[in-house]
Amino acid sequence: MKSRYDVVILGAGHNGLVAASYLARAGLSVLLLEKNDYIGGATTSQKVFPDYDAQLSRYSYLVSLFPEKIIRDLGLKLELRRRTTGSFTPYVKDGRHDGLLLSNVSEEVSRRSLFELTGNHSEFEQLKKFYGLARVFAENVWDTMLEPLVAKEDFRRRFDVDETSREAWRSLAEEPLGRAVERYLQNDLLRGVVFTDAKIGVFTHPHDETLLQNRCFLYHLIGNKTGEWKVPVGGMGNVARELERAARQSGAEMQTNVRIDALDLSGKTRTVEIELDGKTQTIEARFLLVNFGSNVLAKLLGQPYQPDPTDEGSVFKINMLLRRLPKLRSARHAESEAFCGTFHIDEGYEEMKASYKQAKHGKLPDKVPSEVYCHTLTDDSILSPDLRAKGFHTMTLFGLDTPWPLFAENNGAMRRQAEQRFVKGLNSWLAEPLEDCLALARDGSPCIESKSPVDIEEALGLYHGNIFQTALTFPFAEAKEQTGAWGVETEYENVFLCGSSAQRGGAVSGIPGHNAAKKVLETLKAGQ
Repeated sequence: MKSRYDVVILGAGHNGLVAASYLARAGLSVLLLEKNDYIGGATTSQKVFPDYDAQLSRYSYLVSLFPEKIIRDLGLKLELRRRTTGSFTPYVKDGRHDGLLLSNVSEEVSRRSLFELTGNHSEFEQLKKFYGLARVFAENVWDTMLEPLVAKEDFRRRFDVDETSREAWRSLAEEPLGRAVERYLQNDLLRGVVFTDAKIGVFTHPHDETLLQNRCFLYHLIGNKTGEWKVPVGGMGNVARELERAARQSGAEMQTNVRIDALDLSGKTRTVEIELDGKTQTIEARFLLVNFGSNVLAKLLGQPYQPDPTDEGSVFKINMLLRRLPKLRSARHAESEAFCGTFHIDEGYEEMKASYKQAKHGKLPDKVPSEVYCHTLTDDSILSPDLRAKGFHTMTLFGLDTPWPLFAENNGAMRRQAEQRFVKGLNSWLAEPLEDCLALARDGSPCIESKSPVDIEEALGLYHGNIFQTALTFPFAEAKEQTGAWGVETEYENVFLCGSSAQRGGAVSGIPGHNAAKKVLETLKAGQ
């Protein structure tokens, strides 16, 4: 490493790699510093169960928000594969186990399945109208995600063209999302399926006046104007590898196993004091990009951190390796079809209201809502040929309504209790126990790993386990001083956020990395 660079990036997660690629391509000297012994941050894949050759995406899972423009600009060789099933939600009707199957490839399959649940065709038409609002919003917002922020009022005028557009703005940006959900849909199960996209990773409810649920919902529905979440072939690790390749080919340097001891942001250059291989080194940078949360930055600067209550994380992650897919109680649905998409468990609308209320009062909910994904049904390349031949699969569970305070006092005991409860919820829809399907390690232990919000904070520095680092933001400037900015600015000169804590950050998007790079180049141009 040299002692001086144009740009030093703290954290080599996917956003840091995106920023590094753009800036190195522009001819700047760029150095990424990473505390872990691997590149990629939360997008890395790891051999979670050492006895088996299976590369699991430990923390992140699907891709929707990564703009095709960034993929083209950086020449990334990524294949994002469509899941044939959008979602499967098991239920019991007239004493018989069945399931709502929403397809990504056949509207008729979705229509018929919803008719079997509700007994009418109007609910499907209402569902299309509701999601039509999200499509209108996506059409207006998506291309602006890689541009400076537009004032809220100017943004609103884009929707003042017809009744549908005005309804989209009102329903998604002005009033609590629960009102629109209840206005358009009558079936409780369907309401729940829709509203889960407003809850994943955050602690909120349908009529939350902060509109946190609206912001979360939008981030799940606007990606590349379709909102469809796809499986990256080769797992998230391949996304990280491609970004690392692009950054290195552009000329960016990287260093892992780095401990940051101090930052000095007061002088004409920014100074980073690090420890590497037991030796202290000082590096100067004209620009400093921060690819971790504001909580970590405050700690490094010795300053207090004042989060917003909506910054609280609320997610429980379980990674599993299966010897075979478990059989369903719903006999007329193939397991490969049901688990291919998002498998909803205890996520009825009223069920989630109840689970939120219990968690809000400091209790692990009696029935914890969750969703399960089996990515190897869409891309089995993360498994060795031997495991594929034997019928092995990976399975991921994302739990809702499990906020950080539930685990803060006794993380180990509460993690075990939560894991048991989530598995119990899944088992209630299976014809055989999940435990019988899990692969076993050499010591006989089942291949199942759980991560609470406390674990996620310790591993990745994400504030209280918030997988988005901080509360998600609307894609426009809500304050006058934000208008025209990139949403990456800090109070320190030439110090910019390039990770999820930036405005329009969150999820595996690369957007804040792109925007931080644009801000650096804009600043240089203004200086010249």
